[in-house]
Amino acid sequence: MTSEASTSVVELKQDGDVLLVSIHNPPVNALGAAVRQGLTAAMEQADANDAVKAVLIVGQGKAFIAGADIREFGKPPVAPFLPDVCNRIEACRKPVVAVIHGAALGGGLEIAMAAHYRLALPAAKLGLPEVLLGLIPGAGGTQRAPRLMGVKAATELMLSGKQIGAQAALAAGLVDKVEQGSDPVAAGLAYARELLASGAAVRPTSAVLGQLADKATAQVDLDALRADTAKKSRGLFSPLKIIDCVQAALDLPFADGLKFERSQFLACIDSPQRAGLIHAFFAERETAKIPEAKAAAPRHFAKIAIIGGGTMGAGITVSALDAGLAVTMIERDAESIARGQANVEKVYNGLIAKGRMSEEAKAAVMARYTPSTSYDDIADVDLVIEAVFEDLEVKKAVFKELDRVCKSGAVLATNTSYLDIDAIAAVTSRPQDVIGLHFFSPANIMKLLEIVVPSKVAPDVVTTAFELAKKMKKVPVRAGVCDGFIGNRILATYKQAADYLMEDGASPYEIDEAVRGFGFAMGPFQVTDLAGGDIGWATRKRRAATRDPKARYVEIADRICENGWFGQKTQRGFYLYPQGARVGQHDPEVLAIVAAERAKKGVTARPFSAEEIMRRYMAAMVNEGAKVVEEGIALRPLDVDVTFISGYGFPRHRGGPMKWADMQGLDKVLADIEAFAKEDALFWKPAPLLQKLVAEGRTFESLNQAA
Repeated sequence: MTSEASTSVVELKQDGDVLLVSIHNPPVNALGAAVRQGLTAAMEQADANDAVKAVLIVGQGKAFIAGADIREFGKPPVAPFLPDVCNRIEACRKPVVAVIHGAALGGGLEIAMAAHYRLALPAAKLGLPEVLLGLIPGAGGTQRAPRLMGVKAATELMLSGKQIGAQAALAAGLVDKVEQGSDPVAAGLAYARELLASGAAVRPTSAVLGQLADKATAQVDLDALRADTAKKSRGLFSPLKIIDCVQAALDLPFADGLKFERSQFLACIDSPQRAGLIHAFFAERETAKIPEAKAAAPRHFAKIAIIGGGTMGAGITVSALDAGLAVTMIERDAESIARGQANVEKVYNGLIAKGRMSEEAKAAVMARYTPSTSYDDIADVDLVIEAVFEDLEVKKAVFKELDRVCKSGAVLATNTSYLDIDAIAAVTSRPQDVIGLHFFSPANIMKLLEIVVPSKVAPDVVTTAFELAKKMKKVPVRAGVCDGFIGNRILATYKQAADYLMEDGASPYEIDEAVRGFGFAMGPFQVTDLAGGDIGWATRKRRAATRDPKARYVEIADRICENGWFGQKTQRGFYLYPQGARVGQHDPEVLAIVAAERAKKGVTARPFSAEEIMRRYMAAMVNEGAKVVEEGIALRPLDVDVTFISGYGFPRHRGGPMKWADMQGLDKVLADIEAFAKEDALFWKPAPLLQKLVAEGRTFESLNQAA
């Protein structure tokens, strides 16, 4: 007997004695209100129909259920709420089977855990990624996952936000069986019939302690995870809430655990961290929306060339190889190209050593890599990325060669952090094909890619660069041409603010500590030591002739560099790194240099609290960010936010500097800048855009929406 009924997104079909509940809410079957209503109605129908002996929940298309419906974010909640839907599934009087193919994430996995049995197909991906949005699983996930998987595995799944595959889920106890094939309906019906034939009954996850039965071991695991999380979470709100909820699963009856979970979930909803993380989530999806996309499709590219085999060239090469592209690397001589190839292989050898890659897989990737010392070998490539020394004349010489050898229509890109791309394009006969691709080091790991758009570039070259970013799984941000583009231009400004703080009385170590306390992984002086102090020193010398003589200039970093102390690579910079240590020690000789420079300038040192340090540091960042937006170097404030989250270690839960400023109140940020301007009117000149927004009672967010 077969009968059918449906809502628009949840279709019910009876196949013999099994009620097939099929979710159809493209593209990923997100748990919108209509899906929640349809699932609840399906359980009512199953219970009311004596002809139904089992219920099968499947997702149509490419996923089971990939989580909450992001279109509902920020809107008033609509009943039925997800915890009630999960509880209703679990309370069904007929065995309920969830068949997971593709993604079962967040609320989707909570639905599956509320079912009585779980079958996975090989392509299944399971996860509880709520922590990435400043939340916790809020529909029983923190209570059911530990019962199914045990405290350690369940808590690690929730704290990481990562996805696991079908076999890992089976080994962990999250699913009952993995079935080969790709048809969830056929596999699910076969499994449901097998269960019915064996007399399987309903099996509510809530009804048994399951993996929590050995409470002593579970408590030891949870205590260890709590200590580790407190150390690593750097002020994050939701990770410790997850730990608290798992503790409730250990200590309380299921119904009380659910109530506790709900209270913690609602506390996360109200947290400013959630607002920052949600902003970051959406902002990263907005940066690819660029004006050029309306005007032109990307050019085809399959074969690319990388000029330079140093750290940056090798990192870009690995990114390109990982994206499935064929890469020819050019270096100036046999010794240099051998070093370049070794730099590439070192990355893959590291993966092999960690058991994350096989020798065969490495060989297959390296088959697409061609080392060469002749530019003539790249005559037929579709796209070139130059990654040589950061010197304008050196780069111009490379681009003259590229102009000579590359085919018509090839995209010519320069990886530069600061230099004028218009000047580089001008040495070619095809400036319309020249673009900037500013990768961040290490290029095969860092997500940010600043796509720098010079004045004469063709729109389809810009869209090609964004397509390359997508293939490489980078987060692209469109930037205009100026010294330092978006990120390094703003960095130079807040680094100046840090230098002023240092000369005025805060030690470099106090400044770094305050910045880490705000949520950055490293402070500005640690970053200088990591990158190499000589790099900034060279930039300062390059700019010396054009520096405003009235501008305040702090010479402390120059004194340190004059001693040959360039940071980690020389075992001392602002910090000491004995025997090549990665973590620096405070250096009394650096503090003596600081004191001597203060004395030379007649500065009487005054103390600064961590809060005062951060008010100046952030005000400088936001003020320069506003100027970058106003000048069109960044399309929107959100592009500045994404640049800093993805490339500069800005704490994601604060949403980026412009979102942070909105959350503080732009009037407060402007008042700080105006107060600091009484000490130094040239440096602390308020951005006209910031003044305008405050006068109109508007936010940076209003400019994101208008763009």
